[in-house]
Amino acid sequence: MCVIILGIDPGIAIVGWGVVDYTGNKFTPIAYGSIQTPKELTTERRLERIYHELTDIIKTYHPQSMAVEELFFNTNQTTGIRVAEARGVILLAGQLCGLPIAEYTPLQVKQAVVGYGRAEKKQVITMVTMMLGLPKPPKPDDTADALALAITHAHSGCSRLASYYNLK
Repeated sequence: MCVIILGIDPGIAIVGWGVVDYTGNKFTPIAYGSIQTPKELTTERRLERIYHELTDIIKTYHPQSMAVEELFFNTNQTTGIRVAEARGVILLAGQLCGLPIAEYTPLQVKQAVVGYGRAEKKQVITMVTMMLGLPKPPKPDDTADALALAITHAHSGCSRLASYYNLK
């Protein structure tokens, strides 16, 4: 089975993204990076930029599904609200492009990638780099998180995806 998965780590300033091919239990990175929005832009402009750049990524790499991190609210409610708005735009872009969308908590991602739900960010980055055979850790960290989401979906969601696409 061959599946192309787009992982997304939502944010308002930085949206990490990573496209991974998962064939026969082997991962191949296709492309990865980040969408960055300057803080000088209004929230509306930042959301617009995220939407258009993400739509372009989807149209360029033709993923078969999208994995998005569920929000973890910290103490800064204003930041949390803006990230939630960005996440809504991300979900909308995926939906309008016809992608099945799966959502994973940070705990699920750490468990799937490192084998321990309380793993440190550095451990996740190390495992992503190793599993994908990357020459160096992806930067920024949001990009590594997005790739970890794609890996998580391959491990957790591909049986559902296979039946969805009849890819047995």
